Amino acid sequence: MTAADVSTTMAAIGTTAAQPLFETKPITIENMNNEKDQVVEKKPKSNNNNIVGSSCEEITSKKRTRADTDDDSVHHDKENMSTTNNTITPSLVPTVTKVESTYDKKTTTNADNGSDEQQQTFSPDLLRMYYSRLFPYKLITDWLSYNKSALTMPASSQLSESGSLLPRREFSFTLKLPTGDEIYSRYNSFSTEKELKSAISKKQPIKIDIGAVFTHPPKNKNSFSSSKFTPEQRELVFDIDLTDYDCVRNCGCKEARVCNKCWKMMSMAMKVMDVGLKEDFGFKDICWFFSGRRGVHCWVSDERARFMSNEERSAVVSYFEVSLEIDKTKPSWPLPTPLHPLLMRSFQLLEPLFIRDIIPEHGHGILATEEQWTKFLATLPDSAAPVSTALVKRWKNDDDITVEDKWEDVKKYVANFLNGSTSSPGATSAKSKKNHLSPMDKSKLLAWKYQIVFAYTYPRLDINVSKMQNHLLKCPFCIHPKTGKVCIPMDLNKVEEFDLEAVPTLLDLKQELDDTMKQKEVKVEEDSESSQMKEEWRRTTLNASFDFFEKKVLEPMLKRLP
Repeated sequence: MTAADVSTTMAAIGTTAAQPLFETKPITIENMNNEKDQVVEKKPKSNNNNIVGSSCEEITSKKRTRADTDDDSVHHDKENMSTTNNTITPSLVPTVTKVESTYDKKTTTNADNGSDEQQQTFSPDLLRMYYSRLFPYKLITDWLSYNKSALTMPASSQLSESGSLLPRREFSFTLKLPTGDEIYSRYNSFSTEKELKSAISKKQPIKIDIGAVFTHPPKNKNSFSSSKFTPEQRELVFDIDLTDYDCVRNCGCKEARVCNKCWKMMSMAMKVMDVGLKEDFGFKDICWFFSGRRGVHCWVSDERARFMSNEERSAVVSYFEVSLEIDKTKPSWPLPTPLHPLLMRSFQLLEPLFIRDIIPEHGHGILATEEQWTKFLATLPDSAAPVSTALVKRWKNDDDITVEDKWEDVKKYVANFLNGSTSSPGATSAKSKKNHLSPMDKSKLLAWKYQIVFAYTYPRLDINVSKMQNHLLKCPFCIHPKTGKVCIPMDLNKVEEFDLEAVPTLLDLKQELDDTMKQKEVKVEEDSESSQMKEEWRRTTLNASFDFFEKKVLEPMLKRLP
């Protein structure tokens, strides 16, 4: 984020609220509409990077293709969908397109060679079981309807079309053909929960995406001209994927591989985004979801967020966007000094986590061995070569220095160097030597500690997911076809406790349901009607996360509706 970027974005988002941690205030649509001409879209960053000795294509909040994101998020221009083979686009029929297959039941979450049981976590039979017994149709339709009457309706009742946004909401399905090919079907829409359940039960999509609320029901798209069929509103969404951290993941994972060590980078990114969205923009209705494999999705459902234009969405994502390059061949440094208040607050939040989870050997070990800390010191600006030399000498001569002490050493030596001395902290004035740093060198050295912490911990956003109203994103609660895991809601207050291995797969859930049926404690005499009203997911490990969404996300959001 350059100084110009900050000025542009802050001008675009406007100010309206009481004082937060610093003097930026919640976003307003009015102010953004007045200033949106000032929003500047960022260009892709340079591909020349060097983080702690690793090479990568791009270390920044970057654009990713559909293949890169495992189909978590998809964007297709609504007027260009019927350009591939096997397309069916008659009036009143959803757009259907043949796409490259992503389904593979022999893939696992965390390794290429799992057990036979792990390799069968996703299959048509297991998916059919999930859609018929566990998929939370009511939670989804109550949420996407934005109808306050859902609060008082009996569990067995359904919302009427009146006052509901559901009929104008786009759903897209990825369908598996017997040939092994996949059909990608856009512009499906449903008036009620019953219709949605019927369609999913019949079509058995291996993936479900959610799009915008349009001016008319998407299933009737071909009955209207393009000028009359347009996106009207859509949640503000964010996508963070661990593949964008491959250059700094020293745990042995890369691409689709994920472990609990590198997953901590996700929890750090979530904390930064959540605080910023709440304190700087004033949003309240925010929910985070596990993507099912290697990332997280954030959905902001506040009315102000839903009605944002594409320009306004771009301004919000640009506000959070930071260049995470460390490239000593460049004449300028990506982070400006003094640091923007957003970044200063983020550093205060992230540095303790960086010390706890990144630098130790049980984390990513960047200060744990001589090989690692030699690479680490190489990221200092060239002008600070005396600092590197002094630290290498000190650390080689003292095996008892902890990684935490090494981090403090670096900061102290750099501060001493900035004050004009090439000697170690505490050296007498007689032994001290003066250095002569240029203003540019000082700026680089001041920014260095922030840059190195952010490289490992700051959110790396897929900007295309956030800036377009009609961008599709994976439906919460659905199943990731590569892992068989459920895209469960995440409680940010318990994000430190989140365990990838504890997220249930379809096979896990089937076993739980089978075990429940066998238990003698099941009350067969229970009234059949009340039994039907009791969602089966409440008797599985899905209960904790689904109940969290219902009680802590959905109900408060509905209560805040006008």
